[in-house]
Amino acid sequence: MKIRSLIVAAFVLLALIGTLHWSEHRKPSEETAQTSADTPPTILKLDGAAITKLELKKKDAEPIILTKNSSAAWQIVQPKPLSADQAAVSGVISTLSSLNSERLVDDKASDVKQYGLAQPAFEVDITEKDNKTERILVGDETPAGNAVYAMLAGNPRIFTMASYHKTSIDKSLNDLRDKRLLTVTAEKVSRLELISKNRDIEFGRNEDEWQILKPKPLRADGTQVSELLGKLADARMDLSGSNKDLEDAASAFARATPVATARVTDQSGTQELQVRKSQVRKSKDTYYAKSSVVEGAYKIDSSLGQAVDKGLDDFRNKKLFDFGFNEPTKIEVHSGTQAYFLSKSGPDWWSNGKKMEAGSVQDFISKLRDLTADKFVESGFANPAIDITVTSDEGKRVEKVFIAKSGNSYIARRENEPSLYQLDSSSVDALEKSADEIKPAAAPGK
Repeated sequence: MKIRSLIVAAFVLLALIGTLHWSEHRKPSEETAQTSADTPPTILKLDGAAITKLELKKKDAEPIILTKNSSAAWQIVQPKPLSADQAAVSGVISTLSSLNSERLVDDKASDVKQYGLAQPAFEVDITEKDNKTERILVGDETPAGNAVYAMLAGNPRIFTMASYHKTSIDKSLNDLRDKRLLTVTAEKVSRLELISKNRDIEFGRNEDEWQILKPKPLRADGTQVSELLGKLADARMDLSGSNKDLEDAASAFARATPVATARVTDQSGTQELQVRKSQVRKSKDTYYAKSSVVEGAYKIDSSLGQAVDKGLDDFRNKKLFDFGFNEPTKIEVHSGTQAYFLSKSGPDWWSNGKKMEAGSVQDFISKLRDLTADKFVESGFANPAIDITVTSDEGKRVEKVFIAKSGNSYIARRENEPSLYQLDSSSVDALEKSADEIKPAAAPGK
């Protein structure tokens, strides 16, 4: 009796172990199946880089056709040839490349009319480089209003697609066109010219350094030139208004007062932007621009109008020294009967064989770096009382500046340059005081 009970118990235990083993191995596959059933199916999966043509069609509107050119850049070819906004088109491509649904509504729809797909409000035809094509049809909104019905042409399945996906691909011509008034990249511009009734200023770039070429060679304030170029490169057409608004802008441009014409040159050629202003009410100017790149005239931001409405001195470099934030390696100063000789060896500054206190030398270098003219003058320089020579850039750059007293201020001149810089007396006084305060480093252990 006991043996029989033990045998029965052993069979029961083996059955339980087998059931547990089966359930543990069966559970992941069941969970996977459940997860798969709950995951919304993908409507379309494509290689975005392989797409070569897009055709966007709306009811009662001309289709918009975009193609890739030989440089792999997108262009609008219909309803009229236009440059395309590459970022905007890339956004459409990104959405189409991995277009997900919210749910599958009907696996084999026999009547698509009830979803608004018999005559869809919007559709996109996609062509890939192997001439394979896909067509997405977008129909009515769902009753909840946060999704739309969609399907692929030739496929009977009906999906719901999030409304934001439709917004990402349902673009107008103005959404997709390049709205830049000048199609240049600021970093690649080599020449920039500002022309107006009273001036002609030309800038040239040598690597990363700007120089004034006209009306005569002068040092340029690189920050000011770069800011102007940046505003020109960022100038955009305002296409948010109606056709009448565009007509009004063209009419206003024709009546407005010319401010300046900007010409920019890069490796592809020269482009031009004419800027004019109209005073619609006292103390408020409205600016308009017309480009050689696109048709029409457009209202522009006042900051661009003000940027081109500047004189030569606004773009001149008013700093006395060009070493900027490069650390000098040698400084020589003569001021009256005082003379200072500083040289750098490794991390330390030395003068006449003595190691100098680093903080006092750095304060003096900061004062040199900050020497800036209030304005440029034509005369007043005579009998310089101070001359300063700064060597930097591993000895490749040597700058010498002469400073003379002139009334209540100072006039400075850089060696081998005709320009005269007027300095506020406080900056020169601070420089001399800082030079006097340069001191030897404390002896070790003190």
